[in-house]
Amino acid sequence: MVTSIRTVGRRKTSVAVVTLTDGTGAVSINGRPAREFFGHSPDKLEAALSPLALTKLGDKFDLQVLVRGGGVTGQGDAIKMAVARALTVYNKELRPVLKKQSMLRRDSRMVERKKSGQPKARKKFQWTKR
Repeated sequence: MVTSIRTVGRRKTSVAVVTLTDGTGAVSINGRPAREFFGHSPDKLEAALSPLALTKLGDKFDLQVLVRGGGVTGQGDAIKMAVARALTVYNKELRPVLKKQSMLRRDSRMVERKKSGQPKARKKFQWTKR
């Protein structure tokens, strides 16, 4: 019996806070149904909720997600990490299964900053000899 489990997941500049409670499988993201939130890319929703599908616990819990920052990919990956962390708090025996799929590993890759004297982070202005 779970009253409430709250975990945080991060990816790029996105931060997701997931609250896992007993329920029937309802998922709301920022107060909207998950299908509506990821309306234009249903594959991102499937990837974000993949820890529930992997452990076959999707219809046992309700999820309330608050996600801020970044884009669709970063937000989806942040949600995936937070859900995986919540499931490991619920049941420690799920950790090896989720860890094998790299759902508990923080992806530290960030956008490289723009440097002065260049148009972008690595791109250089065109050089002319004469």
